[in-house]
Parts: sequence; C-alpha cells; structure tokens
Amino acid sequence: MSAQDGRDAPNLGGGAGMRTSDFDYELPAALIAQTPLEPRDHSRLMTLSIADGGIAHHRFYELPGLLRPDDVMVFNDSRVMPARLYGRRIGGGGAIELLLLARVSAGVWRAIGRPGRYLRAGTAFEITSGAGAMTGEVLQVEDGGERIVRLDDDARLPEVGVAPLPPYISETLDDAERYQTVYARVEGSAAAPTAGLHFTESLLDRLRAMGVHTAFVSLHVGWDSFRPVKTDNPAEHKMHSEYFEISDATAALIRRAKSDGRRIVAVGTTTVRVLENAAALSGDGLPSAGSGWADIFITPGYRFRVVDALITNFHLPRSTLLMLTSALAGRDAMMRAYAEAVAQRYRFYSFGDAMLIR
Repeated sequence: MSAQDGRDAPNLGGGAGMRTSDFDYELPAALIAQTPLEPRDHSRLMTLSIADGGIAHHRFYELPGLLRPDDVMVFNDSRVMPARLYGRRIGGGGAIELLLLARVSAGVWRAIGRPGRYLRAGTAFEITSGAGAMTGEVLQVEDGGERIVRLDDDARLPEVGVAPLPPYISETLDDAERYQTVYARVEGSAAAPTAGLHFTESLLDRLRAMGVHTAFVSLHVGWDSFRPVKTDNPAEHKMHSEYFEISDATAALIRRAKSDGRRIVAVGTTTVRVLENAAALSGDGLPSAGSGWADIFITPGYRFRVVDALITNFHLPRSTLLMLTSALAGRDAMMRAYAEAVAQRYRFYSFGDAMLIR
C-alpha cells in the first residue's frame, strides 16, 4: 500500500491480529554500533521500496541522487540536553545517578534515578559531575518508578550535566557534539533524533542546490524511545508523549507541497510523529502551526496523511519505532530488509547505518 493511499483517521493502537512478537528479530551484538562513523555521511544507506519491497545498497552521501527536485525534507532540530547527572546523597554519602527526562515546571523534572532504593521521596542530593555542583531533592516517586525531582538551579545544567548515550552503547564519546545533529537548535531532548546524525552541512547544501526544500520541526525525544513494547498485544501498550512545535513557515511549506502533489520526506521517526500527530489534530488532515504533545502510536494499518518517504536508522526489536517504519513500508518488507541488513553486516541503532523508505 502506498503512503498516499487514503487519509483516514490515525490508528492509535495495534492492528487487528498483530502481535509484538511479529516485530522481533535476532541481532548479533557485534552489529550494534558503539562509535559514530567519520565522516558522518559515509555511513551505508539501504533503500526500501514502498511499492514493491525492492532493496538496494548505497552510501549516505549518495542521497541527492535518490531524491527528487522539489521534495520537501523535514528535520527535527531538537538538541540533546546535558541530562545525565552524577552525585551523592546528602547525609548518606552514597553515589547516585539521575537521567532527566522532561521538565515538569521551573526547576522541577521527571527523571530516572539509581540506585532506586535510596532515592525515596524527601531524599536530598548533591550533583558533583561536570564543572560545578548543584543540590536537589526527590519530591515524588511515580508508579512507573520515575522520580520527580527539584533542582536548585537548573540553569546550570550545561555546567554539571553530561550528554546521555543510549543504554546499548558502552563506549565513551570523545566529542559530545557527535551525538548532536549539525542542525540541532532547540535544547530539550534526552536522546538524539539519530536519523539526522548522518547529515553534514555540505550534504545539506547539495540537497538544496538540486531543489530539495528543507524545513524544521521540534520534538523533544524522551528516554521511552528505547523501551521495548512489553505487552503481547501492541494495542495494550501505553504510548509515551513528547512535546513538539511546528512553525508557521514549516506548516505552510508542507501544505503547499501536499497541494502540489510533491513528496514529504521525513528525517527520523520523531519527525513522522510530529507531522502525523499534528495532522490528526487539525481540521483538514494537514499539520498546522502550533505546539502540543505527540502521543500517536503508528502501527501497520495506519494510513499516512503527510509523510511519503522516510530516512531512518535500524531500530530495536519489538519497539514502537520498528512498528512505525513497518506501517510505512509493510511489515513483511521491513522484516526482509532487516534480515538483509544483518546478512550484509550493516551497523545498527543510534550510531549505525540508515535506511531510506520511499
């Protein structure tokens, strides 16, 4: 089914008869990329045809030859926060670690903390990582285990925090900017929108020179992106929400392109979630300028309103991101592509190779 077939209401849960195990696959640990490739745009790029499931192999710097003049390419310009904090409990002295997920209000954050048994409500702590110190307190422990914490001066996060890396990456990163896209602008993510890590300024210039239009949205990526679906029926999975913003200029460009019959090429699953969520909220099925919380759960059976093609990385088994990409390409075609990627020794996950679904 083409991405342009139909424009029905979005599917916010699993398709009929679909199981989470349908999106499982075996991945050798050696294929999980631990370090980024240099230069950024020299990663491998698999193309997957929506029309017939055909697969081809390229390098990412060949992308201009795989797109059309007048395509509109939409990027997520969110920047990763220095969200990982190390410190100790005041009074007890034990070491602690916090990962900030999202700001709740001024100075108050939702976080993951460990060791959890020592981070009860009322626990005071001092953050000692980075170039300074900062104090805080655990205000609440939520049902899911997340902590609501107050920080005495979160404006100093760039001094005391460090950029988090996904849990499957064990290597340290020499240059923290390598876990940021070259166009990252709006700080707020706990994890990078990793499909964009392959782009360089020179590649963006080449795309614009051939007539590809570029536009930007912001969606602040949460840590839930790395959590597998644990329910056997995806419809029972509680989808996380992430804050997004769409500018007047981006909304207008997308609307003109759709009216003209031109393609919208999303860079990353986070961009897909912004555009399709915003379209579902609008009165005419196209995204409007504004902000909100994206909680759309896209699975096979969903009919795309906005996105026609997608650049993405290779995702975790049993994940909502693998379900989303399967909704665009078809589940069977996607699982064949993943089997091919394993056989051809592609690099997987955040620092891995890329796929263009078109």
